[in-house]
Amino acid sequence: MTPSVALAIGLGAGGAAFLGSLLLPKSRRTSDVDPIARNSADTEILLVDGQVADMTGAARQMLDCEPNEDLDWPTLIRHLEPVFGPLPEQPPHTPASVDSPLFPEARLSMFPAKDSLRLSVQADYLAAGHQIRLRLDQAEMLRLRRAMALVPCPIWQSDALGQVSWFNPAYEDVCAQIGTAPDGPAPFELAAPDGSDTRRSRTAVGPRGDRAQLWYEVQSHRTCDGWLHVATNIDSVIHSEVTQRNFLQTLTRIFAHLPIGLAVFDRERRLALFNPALIDLVHLEAEFLSTRPNLMSFFDALREGRMMPEPKNYQSWREHLSEVIAAAASDLYVETWELPSGLTYRITGRPHPDGGIAFLFEDISSEISLTRRFRREIEQAHSVLDQFEDAVAVFSDHGTLSLCNAAYRTLWDDDPDSRVADLSVAEATARWQALCAPSPVWGDIRDFVLCLRERAPWEAHLRLHTGGGLLCRVAPMAGGATLVRFTPEDTGAAAPA
Repeated sequence: MTPSVALAIGLGAGGAAFLGSLLLPKSRRTSDVDPIARNSADTEILLVDGQVADMTGAARQMLDCEPNEDLDWPTLIRHLEPVFGPLPEQPPHTPASVDSPLFPEARLSMFPAKDSLRLSVQADYLAAGHQIRLRLDQAEMLRLRRAMALVPCPIWQSDALGQVSWFNPAYEDVCAQIGTAPDGPAPFELAAPDGSDTRRSRTAVGPRGDRAQLWYEVQSHRTCDGWLHVATNIDSVIHSEVTQRNFLQTLTRIFAHLPIGLAVFDRERRLALFNPALIDLVHLEAEFLSTRPNLMSFFDALREGRMMPEPKNYQSWREHLSEVIAAAASDLYVETWELPSGLTYRITGRPHPDGGIAFLFEDISSEISLTRRFRREIEQAHSVLDQFEDAVAVFSDHGTLSLCNAAYRTLWDDDPDSRVADLSVAEATARWQALCAPSPVWGDIRDFVLCLRERAPWEAHLRLHTGGGLLCRVAPMAGGATLVRFTPEDTGAAAPA
């Protein structure tokens, strides 16, 4: 593109990249100053007492201002300085001319006379092809300006010193909300340049700590004459993060009182949440857990601290750990760890929202010890009962057989432990009745076992079909249980039932 085309674009299109909004007092005309011809093709501006009194259509197009807009000298030079360089702060009192550093063929001439000042801009005329191109560029510029006016994101441009040189209406709206001037320093705190051509900043505008603060993420792109900044509102993101952080803090306070250790890993398999009970149970340092180790490092630390069963070899352990992770992710992992220290932990893996995994560490040493002690006591009770010659059966308050001894199994030729379902008192008495002579005691036994009132022990004599006699003793036990005891009798001494 030739310099004359560049000048025509910059001057004829109104300089949209460096012209701002114009809000100034109305111009005035004086009867003693000759107005500029309306049909003049020259680019001329007339000022009276520092105020623009008249201008040609070409000048108005160059400044991109409306017919009813009025300009003063400071506003005028702000429009002209980007093209012609520094201009005096006050209207000159002697004729002067300034060449454009951007367009060598363009010149600004200033002719003062009493209280008026006439400005004239000269530049080479464009060829027909350049004028057509200029018209097309102007049409595209109008579309771009309309688009920038409708974009809800604040966009502005700053020079190398950080001074705002252009902004869109959304940027102006943000400045109006927080009470700052749009043509002053940008209200956004941006990250310091790091040498890259693009950088990203998250910042808030408005009074610090105010709930009315507006949060933005600003993308800054280096340009040939400074930086172009695009800000996107992220209030919803910030509020979601605050809500999530508060919720996490609430969960942390709740989990802090749980006796079960909790370790939650995110979708990247890094530790996202843990509670104090986890530190007490697995004996890992809080500093290590605060570094958010990944899942493999976490279990490596457990293995090194002998807080998990020692694997046979490292390779098989890593394979097993992969299976553990897969099982936990599908809600299928529950395992009991017998630790070298004698403790017993129940480890439960559960899938966590958003692809994470949660592991629960529960010390069940007391539970296991109690279970083992109960089992040992029950086994001892069975051993003691098996030493009795009498057949013994104990029924629960629900009427199911709780235990019996070896003499019972031999007498009635029945092994209740081999049954899939529990043996009820009705089924047991039916079998006894089938092996004994008719007697009314069977219904009494069933009623006694299922009775909820206070009971007293009683006994009855029975006779087997084989000819032997039995003394049946029925007695209540603690918890609503019932003891039924069969003592063999001498056939001759047995009394009829």
